[in-house]
Amino acid sequence: MFIVDPHREYAKETESRVVIRFQDCDPLKHLNNAKYFDYFFNAREDQVPGLYGVEISDLIRSQEAYWVVYNHHIAYLKPANLGEWVKIVTRLIWFDENTIVVEYLMLDEYKSHLKTVMWSTLKYVGMNTSRTTSHSDEVKAYLNAMLYTGADYDPTLFNERVDRLKKEVQINV
Repeated sequence: MFIVDPHREYAKETESRVVIRFQDCDPLKHLNNAKYFDYFFNAREDQVPGLYGVEISDLIRSQEAYWVVYNHHIAYLKPANLGEWVKIVTRLIWFDENTIVVEYLMLDEYKSHLKTVMWSTLKYVGMNTSRTTSHSDEVKAYLNAMLYTGADYDPTLFNERVDRLKKEVQINV
C-alpha cells in the first residue's frame, strides 16, 4: 500500500508518448472516437505505478474497493492521425469522500496543439457490496499526494476549462 513520504514531492501529472495505431483508426485515418478512452486509460495505468509505487490491483485487493466510471466529459478538438506520435497527460484534479475526477489531455508530440480533453468521474465502490463506499485514510493520503491543484475544478465548467487549456498550450509554444 502507498505510504506518504513527507520528505518527497510527488509528481502531480503523468505524461506518455504514444503512436496512433492503424487498428485504432477510422477510414479517414483518424483515431476512432471510442479509442481515445483506451489510449487515456492505458497511459495512466502505465505511469501511475512508476510515480507512486502502487499497482492498482494491489490497491484494490488491500482496500476491497475500486473506482468505477460514473461519467465522462470529452472535447475532440483536433484529430489524432494514423502513425502520429502524441503526448498524453493525465492528472487527478479533484476528489471527495467517494469520488475522483481525472483529467486527460492529448496533445501533438511537441505539445503545441491540444487535440482532446476529457474528464472522467469515478465512484469508489466496495467489492463485496457493489455500492459506493468512502475512501479510507490510506487512500485519501494517496490521492492527496497526487492531487493536481492547477485545474480549479468545477463540474459545470468543463467548456471553460477546455478554453483555458487551449490558451495555455498556445502560450507555451
